[in-house]
Amino acid sequence: NEVGCWKCAPPRYVFDYRFAVSFFVFLWNNALNIAMGQCIIAGAVGVWFFTPNAEKGKNSPIKRSCWNVFRYHLGSLAFGSFIIAVIKFIRYLMNYFEKQAKAQKNKVMALVLRCLRCCIWCFEKCVKFLNKNAYIQIALMGKNFCTSAKAAFWLILRNALRFGTIGILSYMVDLIGLFFIMATSVGLGYLVHQGLHPETAPLIPMIGFVMMSYVVAKLFLNVFGMAVDSTLQCFLACEEMGLGGNFVPSAMSGWLDKNKAIEDVHKD
Repeated sequence: NEVGCWKCAPPRYVFDYRFAVSFFVFLWNNALNIAMGQCIIAGAVGVWFFTPNAEKGKNSPIKRSCWNVFRYHLGSLAFGSFIIAVIKFIRYLMNYFEKQAKAQKNKVMALVLRCLRCCIWCFEKCVKFLNKNAYIQIALMGKNFCTSAKAAFWLILRNALRFGTIGILSYMVDLIGLFFIMATSVGLGYLVHQGLHPETAPLIPMIGFVMMSYVVAKLFLNVFGMAVDSTLQCFLACEEMGLGGNFVPSAMSGWLDKNKAIEDVHKD
């Protein structure tokens, strides 16, 4: 008996538990690498922020941050990345079930699974945002993941306007930076190509320049955005804990003194 439609035929490859375990390990490793990168950046920003102004730039904050992450915080980062991996695995599983429902022409079940996948995607974005701020708390305060996630959640609620403003400004800076980095890279690449090989068509090299400049721009802007979020939490820590001194950057010392003055007036 020949099958009339390829969608109705038995699958050539069956996904068993070995594929599921391998795929979950891949998701976990990916999330852990991202978590370590974010925590290293946050730790480096924290070391730089709380270093006295006269000594800023003399030491290597990245080296100290890497030591702290691999020596003290690896377990917390592994737990946080495990949560992200579980949510991603469930979302991909819903996508697989949706494809199976479409192959069986079950439109209702396919629609339900698509709605579930969208809800899980939104939940994943929220957890990623909370985890990123929890990693900053881990790097700054040195506490475990659950305590840091709780502290980050309440910190966001107490300073929702500030986080929202920083989020909007960061989005605008990302767009502007992405445009200028790509435009500059492609323009310089075109000039170099025309100077070296004026007889060849520049289409294929320009496509390569666009792809490489996009990757470089996204990596640079991700580091920049993480540094901005870490600096904001350092400033909020100084403000809420009443810290001050010659370590506060000059651009922020005026704001910190102004907020202290306002708090003293309210206390009086």
